Amino acid sequence: MSLTFSTAEFTTRLRVLQQAMTRNDVAAVLLTQEPDIRYFSGFLTRFWESPTRPWFLVIPAAGQPIAVIPDIGRALMARGPISDIRSWPSPDYADDGLTLLAETLREVTRPGERIGVPMGRETTLRMSLMSWDLLRRLLDRPFVDVAEIIRDQQMVKSPAEIARIETACAIAGRAFARVPQIAAQGTPLCDIFRRFQGLLLDEGADWVGYVAGGAAQGGYNDVISPAAPTPLVPGDILMLDTGAVHEGYYCDFNRNWSVGPAAVDVSEAHEVLHDAAMAAFDIARPGIPVADLHAAMLAVLAPRAHGPVTGRLGHGLGMRLTEPPSLIPDDRTLLRPGMVLTVEPCLPLAHDRLMVHEENMVITEDGARWLSPLAPRQIPVV
Repeated sequence: MSLTFSTAEFTTRLRVLQQAMTRNDVAAVLLTQEPDIRYFSGFLTRFWESPTRPWFLVIPAAGQPIAVIPDIGRALMARGPISDIRSWPSPDYADDGLTLLAETLREVTRPGERIGVPMGRETTLRMSLMSWDLLRRLLDRPFVDVAEIIRDQQMVKSPAEIARIETACAIAGRAFARVPQIAAQGTPLCDIFRRFQGLLLDEGADWVGYVAGGAAQGGYNDVISPAAPTPLVPGDILMLDTGAVHEGYYCDFNRNWSVGPAAVDVSEAHEVLHDAAMAAFDIARPGIPVADLHAAMLAVLAPRAHGPVTGRLGHGLGMRLTEPPSLIPDDRTLLRPGMVLTVEPCLPLAHDRLMVHEENMVITEDGARWLSPLAPRQIPVV
């Protein structure tokens, strides 16, 4: 597994951030979330699954980033572009890196200068509130939100990032094509979920960060519950949705199948969903707000929906399974070349059922390009 991008890639990322920091009067940025630290350091590891140890990356407005991390991560961090690595033996119940972090922040800032931390939507602070409170008391510097700065930079992917997402999509596409090998009448849904993850790994996924779906007669009404041992029966609609990971980047799209011949309303619903995704794709181009993609899909869905079409109809995609922006009426984020999005039309059906369809695309200089292998307009049968 490749652990990093080229040196030039990280140099560009650092330059773009430091230019934004200068414009916003931010002397240093403190990063604690896995995707943010990885974005500027190449530090790719599953060790984040453990909540025991905190990890910090300090980026000054000028100069090179400084990693402040537990000793266990030194060797891996040194394989990337970060040369200044400061560590401590963690876990340390008395002082788990806080003094070292405070000293580092004092070194790269002066009293009164602003330190940026992502605090806004879709961010978390990966340190205890007690540690955060102590850090603020140790420093005579104000902390300010830089979520929008980080968000705006990460929304636009480089060609190397897009290539990783496209590879993840190809892996998932091959796995989806093999679903008829593992799904048939009488197969328990939980077994299909397990075997589908195996297909993803077999086709080249590094790991499977997300699998969701459902199966029920004429559609489904729950796509986030753990899979039950209920066997497939004729008339069920099976849906599988995955976020498979390739070298730290996600795909995120789904597929639907009819168990046995599809009913007329199901066939028509699948076609409507396909047409809604195409409506968004056809108008996607730099300069238009993402809300317009939502409106384009809604115009196709609403006349055929049994009830209101609610919720977002897509989102950003990259190092996280879901990233900004959200395809909702209130999101006026303008599309830019290099943005990777999902389009995810959802169609309410009769009898409290629904169907969902999802594809992945990248915005280009003059339109958009599919990254996921486009599903057929007619629903496939198992």
